[in-house]
Amino acid sequence: MKTIVKKMFLKQMLAAAGMLALVSCETVQTTQSGAVGVNREQRMAVPAEALEQAAREQYTALMAQERQKGTLNRNPSQVERVRAVANRIVPQTTVFRPDARAWAWEVNVLTSPEVNAWCMPGGKMAVYTGLMEKLQITDDELAAVMGHEIAHALREHARERASEQAVAGTVISVGAALMGLGELGQKSAEYAYMGLLGLPNSRRHETEADRVGIELAARAGYDPRAAVTLWQKMGQLGGGEPIKFLSTHPSQSDRLADLTAYSQRVMPLYEQSRKQR
Repeated sequence: MKTIVKKMFLKQMLAAAGMLALVSCETVQTTQSGAVGVNREQRMAVPAEALEQAAREQYTALMAQERQKGTLNRNPSQVERVRAVANRIVPQTTVFRPDARAWAWEVNVLTSPEVNAWCMPGGKMAVYTGLMEKLQITDDELAAVMGHEIAHALREHARERASEQAVAGTVISVGAALMGLGELGQKSAEYAYMGLLGLPNSRRHETEADRVGIELAARAGYDPRAAVTLWQKMGQLGGGEPIKFLSTHPSQSDRLADLTAYSQRVMPLYEQSRKQR
């Protein structure tokens, strides 16, 4: 009888901890759905202003470090190319978020062999030379990459992940303490959380960014089908693909299938944009 009462008490306490963590959350629609129909509501516990301020500070510090190393915007032609693509994509962001017009957008190129690009909350971006050189990337493919990264910022995926982890951390910490699991038990709970909830959410974020990104590229006059060739090139880089269940990204086959379908959906936007140019 005592064991049953204890279990009920623990369940009640965990539920209370979860409710306390969720009280500070707000349900938001960060973007309009666009032609691709991304309209999932999101739960946020971290203030947008706090994350954007942290992003600005981090970006300023990182660019200062890269400048000191001589790796910031070293090749003028690459910088001009990247910023030209950004200048066409950024105006299209208002389709999803009218307030994005007021963001302090900034785009820089970092000399690095890493195949990477990113966009911080608030529109602070970087593209690595390894992405352009190793993939021999076309402007359409570059637009697919940059559209994808910009989509993450528009959808506030970083804020959503931070909020999710804040809520989960509260519940896990309280639960581990109440059950007397200790540090090992808490780590096990954290791993279980990542497997059951955390990683699938990352895959969902990647799919949303793919879909919003190809619409941004199409509206800017870049062929959305280039997203498919881009990821085909990515797959040819080698290194082995991680197990789908443990990956924060969709599998290569799932991603290509989804990009193929959605690139066809936004083709009319691409054709319309081409006529206007």
